[in-house]
Formats: sequence, structure tokens, C-alpha cells
Amino acid sequence: MARPGSGVSGLGYPPQNLARVVVWEWLNEHGRWRPYSAAVCHHVENVLKGDARGTVVLGQVDGQLTPYVIDLQSMHQFRQDTGTMRPVQRNFYEPSSAPGKGVVWEWENDSGSWTPYDMEICVTIQNAYEKQHPWLDLTSLGFGYLIDFGSMVQTNRQSQRTRRLRRRMDLAHPLIMGSIPKSQSWPVGASSGQPCSCQQCILVNSTRVASNAILASQRRKLHGAVGGAASNAGGPAAGGLALTTVRQSNTFSTLSRANFPCNPVMPGLTPAHGHHALTVNGQNNLNRPGTQRASVGAARGAIPPGVPALPVKNLTGSGPVHPALAGMTGILLCAAGLPVCLTRAPKPVLHPPPINKGDMRPVPGVNGTRRKTKKKHLRRGKNPEDVVRRYTEKIKVVPDEDCTICMERLVMSSGYEGVLNQKGIKPELVGKLGKCGHMYHLLCLVAMYNNGNKDGSLQCPTCKAIYGEKTGTQPPGKMEYHLIPHCLPGYLDTKTIRIVYDIPAGIQTPEHPNPGKKFSARGFPRHCYLPDNDKGRKVLKLLIMAWDRRLIFTIGTSSTTGEGDTVVWNEIHHKTEFGTNLTGHGYPDPKYLDNVLTELSAQGVGRDDTAKD
Repeated sequence: MARPGSGVSGLGYPPQNLARVVVWEWLNEHGRWRPYSAAVCHHVENVLKGDARGTVVLGQVDGQLTPYVIDLQSMHQFRQDTGTMRPVQRNFYEPSSAPGKGVVWEWENDSGSWTPYDMEICVTIQNAYEKQHPWLDLTSLGFGYLIDFGSMVQTNRQSQRTRRLRRRMDLAHPLIMGSIPKSQSWPVGASSGQPCSCQQCILVNSTRVASNAILASQRRKLHGAVGGAASNAGGPAAGGLALTTVRQSNTFSTLSRANFPCNPVMPGLTPAHGHHALTVNGQNNLNRPGTQRASVGAARGAIPPGVPALPVKNLTGSGPVHPALAGMTGILLCAAGLPVCLTRAPKPVLHPPPINKGDMRPVPGVNGTRRKTKKKHLRRGKNPEDVVRRYTEKIKVVPDEDCTICMERLVMSSGYEGVLNQKGIKPELVGKLGKCGHMYHLLCLVAMYNNGNKDGSLQCPTCKAIYGEKTGTQPPGKMEYHLIPHCLPGYLDTKTIRIVYDIPAGIQTPEHPNPGKKFSARGFPRHCYLPDNDKGRKVLKLLIMAWDRRLIFTIGTSSTTGEGDTVVWNEIHHKTEFGTNLTGHGYPDPKYLDNVLTELSAQGVGRDDTAKD
């Protein structure tokens, strides 16, 4: 897999006379670069050829990206309804790679829709697929997943949870040869003399007009405070008001001159219009999210007294009003000369009011209030051959079908012949799992066991039936649980069960990804909440069982911060938000208890079909 250019600084260009496929990517909140679709990449490249400082309106090729534009001069994606900005970059790949052939690899998310892999992972998967490998381990790329091309699933190496994956064909990404010549002086092309009427250009124009209207309102108030004397513009205002410096913003300056593909020049806008944005400490606000919020606050405070403000709420999507609708409403009202008050989203209520120790009570029907996991409790591995023979039956007549582990026919020798040397098991031996009846080479089952936690249990790779007691790799720590005299949203007639997990940082053991290396433990102690009803107590009992089996946490890479070698949740969701549900980790959530019971069952906790020792 060749990746000559990272595209992080500037636009990035491949060497002369070298063909490369271009992939544009944006940086998400987890610090990972996510690829745009091939159609969007073609669109960006076309605008780039016209002017390297231009603005790309993404909604013109993808309706789902209607609020977004890319400013090529600052290399940022800008969401016009919320003001969110994210860096973008331009990467290069071999023409024979997945993006050059139009191949897209995707995994199925919890909502049942399909999410494309990061481009680097997509290229790696495609290379393994073309070489007809039966499976691919993504650990070397920092992801604890195993790709099985036979069953087209990805498996979490720690939790053994599987998700479907698929390979589909799309447009090939744009191909370039050598460096692209820089654009001519701005603007490119001739003006038609008429403003464009497409929705995207209207949206960008309205954004600029809205910004101008806010700033004009602010300037009117500031000049009014000093009696309209321009000579006092740099001094203190009457009544103790301080003047705010208004300077040119590079990004909005670019937007004001943008040559939209459907209309190269937006006429009727002089340099005095659209070139203003609040500047704090001489820095361009649009490249600093913190100062963006300060700018909005300053603009909000500039609403003249006596004029009713029209609130536009829920810009973060936490309420019933869609963010795009809220943003467009604010743009239109502001463009009409009406002041707009953009209210902040409510903050999540993570914890209940302070509670005295005397008010905490044991949970009825649950023994004790604390569990600890110490090093002496950690289970040692068992002989792989003994484990496999314990849960399988010998097959006299072997069917002519595939072994879904090595993808060889069962009538042939195991694909691990010569790779794995197990004295007591011949490579042609086939066994049937006792409860579900699925058949595999015994040597393949040994290889699968050696690749797992080696805890004396087996999990069928086809139906996920668990044989024995599955345990995890959770580090030592403690779990506490008790009743508190407060109720959760949606459970107003019941008290609340509070669970407190506490795991300290430490050193990884041989069962962890990097033995001997330190691991961090961020955010502990972690507080979680359940309603004190029959189903809530049932969930608590199963969570205690999962804790004892070391299944609640594991060591891996945080999906929130991207930090590696840290304690993370292990596919059993918890509610960590007490009084609200703004983050999706709170109440009310009528399906949560049923969902977590399903997740516990997938880990072998509370399953009726678990084969016991």
C-alpha cells in the first residue's frame, strides 16, 4: 500500500510525472481522518483546478452535505448552520488501490446502515481480498478487529462481537498526473451579471449577509455609545462600554469572493461587504472554535435594548428542532434585519444531588455492596487441546463443505497445517460442537482458541454459542452498588441504583495487547445508573456476574479520544448521565434495559443456551 503524500500541510502535490489517486478527507472528533465519497472528491478537484483558494459547496453533489462548504485557502470544512469547522486534507494513493478502482468497504453500524472504513483500512482490506487471504487481522493498524472474508464479518478480538461487512463498487476517485498548476488570479471566469438562484449559493450568500447584519448591529450600538464620533472608535465608550475591534476574516473573505461552480462571481457585493468577522487577540476566529463561541456571545450581547430577540434554540440537535432548520431560521431572520438570539444547548446532568452516606441503602435482593478483582483472581489459561476436545464430538462421515475458520474443505486438511504444530491433533480431524452442531477442523478450533483469551471457553464463530464460562481481560479494580433516594427521568416512582466502578492505572499483563507496558485509566471512578425495579435489579445481578468474569472493561484504544493502551468499555453499554439524555447515555430510554440484557447475553452472561462446565 503506497501512500506518498499525507496532504496535511497545504494542498499537497505528488511528484512530477507520477500518477496518483486523490482522496479528500476530514478530521472527525475522535482524531481520525474520514474520506469523502468519490463524487465529492471529483467535485473538490474540479473547483481546485479553477482556483486553489476557492470555496467548494458540497451540497451540489451530495444532498446530505447541504450545510457544508470547504474553504481551500484555510483547508477547513465549514458547517454554515452551526459554525463548526473541521480540518480537511488531500491524500494520494496508488491507482491500483481501492479508491483507484472504485472499491468501498463498509461495516454495518448499530442502526443497520453502512459506514465506510477509513481509507487506509479500506486499502489494506482490498489488498488482502485480492490476494485471496481467508482473513485479515487489523491489529497492526491499531484496531482490534479480525476480518473474515468467508462469512464477510468483522470480529472484535476482545469481546468477540461481530458485525457484517460488505464490498461495493462506486466511482473511482480522481486520478492526477504530476503537480496541478496553480490557479490564475481571482476570480476565475466571467460574471454572468445575475446572482445565482440555486439553494447552495443562496445559503452561502445568506450566511455572509447574516454575519454582516450581526456586525452592523454591533457597530451601530458601539458608535451610538460614543455619540457617533468616529474619532473615539479606539477609546472607551460612554457608560463604561468597551469597544470591540472588528477585522477582516480570511475565511469569510474567501467566502465573499467564492466562485461557485454555477456562478463564478457573486455580483453586487463590494469589498466592504462580507469581509468582516470578529477577531480576538488578532487571531482569525473561524479557525479557533473557542473564539467562534466568544464571537457569537459578543454578537448576542450587541442586540439593541427594547427590540425583541427571536430565539433559535437546539443548535446541537439536543432538542426537537433540527440544527439545520434552526440555523437557517437564524440566517433568514438576521438577513431581514431582525436580531437573533442563539441560545446555548443545555448541559447534561451527569450526577444526582449530593447524598449522605446514611441515605445510601443496599439493593434489595442483591448480596453485599462491593466486588473486587485482584491479581490472584485472574484465571490462568488451560491446555488448548483439552478445551477443544471437551466441547466437540468426533465426526465419522465428514461432509463436503467449508470450514469457516480456514475456508478449506472439511474433507481436506486444515489450512493451519504446517503453521500450527499440535502433537495430539492431526490436521485432517474434524469435530462438531456439542450444542450447536457446527463443524470445524479441530486444528482450526485450537488456532482460534490460541488467538483468544485462553480462558477455558470456546465460542462458535458461526452462531456465537458459548461453551464454558467466558472471561475477559479486565484489569484489577472494584465495583460498588447501592440505592440512592433520587429518581431517574422516566422512572419517577422508583429509587435509583448507583454503580461505581474504579480501576487504577497499571502495567499490562501477558493477556493484554502490550505486555509490560503501562496502561492509563481515564475518568475513574465512573458512576452508572439503573432504575430500582425488577428488571433493573436483574440487570445489576448480571452486571455483577460480568464484573466477576472481567467482562465490563478491557484495555484498548478509546473511541472518544483515540488514546491507546487505556481502559475502555467492553461492548456492555452503561448509563452514565443521571438527570438528562443529551449525550445518549442517560434517561429516559425505554429500550435500554432490554438492550443491555441482550449485550450481556452476547457475552455469555445470563444466556439460557450457555454450555456449562
